[in-house]
Amino acid sequence: MKYPILLPNIFNHPFTYESDIELKIGDFVEVPFGKTKITGVVWDEFEKNSSKKFKIKKIISKLDIPSLKKNTLNFLNWFSEYNIVPKGMALKLVLTNDKELKNIDQKFYDNLVFNDHNNIIKLTNDQRKCLEEINNFNKKFNVHVLQGTTGSGKTFVYFEALKKILEKGHQGLILLPEIGLTTQFEKKFTEFFGFKPAIWHSGITKKNKKIVWHGIIRGKISVVIGARSSLFLPFKNLGLIIVDEEHDQSYKQDEGVIYNARDMAISRASFEKIPVNLITSVPSVETYENIKNEKYSISKLEQRYQNASLPNYEIINLKQIKLQKQTWLSKEIIQKVNSHLEKKDQVLFFLNRRGFSPNVFCKKCLNSFSCPNCSINLVYHKSKNNLMCHYCGFKTSLIRNCSQEENCDFVFCGPGVERISEEVKKNFPNKKIEIFSSDTMNKKNSREKLEKIINNEIEILVGTQLISKGFHFPNLNCIVVIDIDLSSYGHDLRGAEKNLQLYHQLAGRAGRTGRSSTVYFQTYNSNSTTITDITNKNPNIFLEKEIEIRKKNNLPPFQRFISLILTGENENKLEKEAIKFKLFLENKLIGKILGPVSAPISRLKRKYRIRLLIRGPKNMKLQKNLYTLITKYKFLAGIKLSVDVDPISFN
Repeated sequence: MKYPILLPNIFNHPFTYESDIELKIGDFVEVPFGKTKITGVVWDEFEKNSSKKFKIKKIISKLDIPSLKKNTLNFLNWFSEYNIVPKGMALKLVLTNDKELKNIDQKFYDNLVFNDHNNIIKLTNDQRKCLEEINNFNKKFNVHVLQGTTGSGKTFVYFEALKKILEKGHQGLILLPEIGLTTQFEKKFTEFFGFKPAIWHSGITKKNKKIVWHGIIRGKISVVIGARSSLFLPFKNLGLIIVDEEHDQSYKQDEGVIYNARDMAISRASFEKIPVNLITSVPSVETYENIKNEKYSISKLEQRYQNASLPNYEIINLKQIKLQKQTWLSKEIIQKVNSHLEKKDQVLFFLNRRGFSPNVFCKKCLNSFSCPNCSINLVYHKSKNNLMCHYCGFKTSLIRNCSQEENCDFVFCGPGVERISEEVKKNFPNKKIEIFSSDTMNKKNSREKLEKIINNEIEILVGTQLISKGFHFPNLNCIVVIDIDLSSYGHDLRGAEKNLQLYHQLAGRAGRTGRSSTVYFQTYNSNSTTITDITNKNPNIFLEKEIEIRKKNNLPPFQRFISLILTGENENKLEKEAIKFKLFLENKLIGKILGPVSAPISRLKRKYRIRLLIRGPKNMKLQKNLYTLITKYKFLAGIKLSVDVDPISFN
């Protein structure tokens, strides 16, 4: 008997195999492919319009694993079509690697199964009201938004909602935007539920991935807490998906298979016919528009937990204060921080730049140091004493011969967190200080650092945006934004929205346990509308304005954007091919084509980049139309096309 077998590779169709064993859709099988053996899945339709005659190979064996559910297959077919990704690559997201598909000892799952555990958390009246509303909606597919000011106790509300789902024997998935959040979150989860969640992200070992994958498909694991990729796990009986910090840009996967995990979570819930809860303090513009149109239901937590007050705001106008040469902290800020430290408040200096300095040049030969592989400057990391590219990972020594004489004489332009940390140490020499960034907090000792921060053993933090993403630091009552103007520039339509969400989240780290707290903004632009927006307790005022701007200019969410990026090593050849490709698409495509233009980062990882942007109607016709045209076009050797549906970054 013949069967269509989809393989985890770049093909958009299954291959035909035959077997004497009776198989059903969703079964895992081992098949010969070329000179190797590979794991595939019995798919729901055969390859279409194959005119070539091949010798049909035999399936080697059916694997002893529960079948992939039909709902999951339907989701993967839709995912492939929506994101213009080959079906085989969509399946690869589910399988991750063949070695997972083996039996695992039961002992690994003993602590990962739901048990009814009485927790001591008592919900406030507001929280109980929200929980009631969520439970009413969590009976079938529905997108429900839980919006609450930072520190309002949203987590405990959705934990209770999840508990209700688990009591019915279902599994749960909680998506988090950052790997770094899982340690603190896992502890909170275990204290509340009395059993452990499974953890899934790129940082866990292959062995643990194998254990989790196997436990999920057999129903031996109740809850997974994970990053984007956990969305593709083969759940046996998924009952609820929760997307925490739904607005976070980190949910966009922008390399390899490109997709938005929040949007795909909503889609998967739709195919599974289960509810999905979006959790946020400031909804994304897309989510806000869906709430307005009543596509999504909403509950709101207006008050912070235990009536803790929101932080106060103060603006330090740098135009009126002369900073000393090569310093970034005003005397006013140092005085205010000292008064907080006297009260045993923890302090955060915030600057969204890693390393010591983002620009380095020699004042003798005037050479600036840029990446040889990418069209961006190298960042100086003093802790490692090297220059580094944050895009391709290129590293080089700072010591180099000058074309004028001897060694280069460096000038460091602008600060990163390492440089701010040095200045903080000079001003507060007796305090324990820690840098909080992806360079310092994604290491083995990050759990210990977190404990020290929570226990107020570290008095001053110098951090990047990583710190804004859901961490709970009970003693943090003073936040100093070094220069809000630094993050107000960029070349994408979401710049203002990103700023609102970042600083709203950041401010929410302060004053969470009821003590008085203040956020200080150092700025050269005291009339900045950004500051006005983020200090407003009601973020919906900004979102209303942003919706009007987007609607007027036909921007997302009112129109679909699809970004096409062509890459190649030969710039002239790439430019000619981009023009030729646009001419091929014109008059055949439903949407309007803008470009081609060089991407803002015009060279990345030794490849030149040219961008085309397609604007069109918000329906699947555009993707189907574009996919058909792409498959008919043959690119020159060495030129690669990447497709990004609903792009977030325009780099």
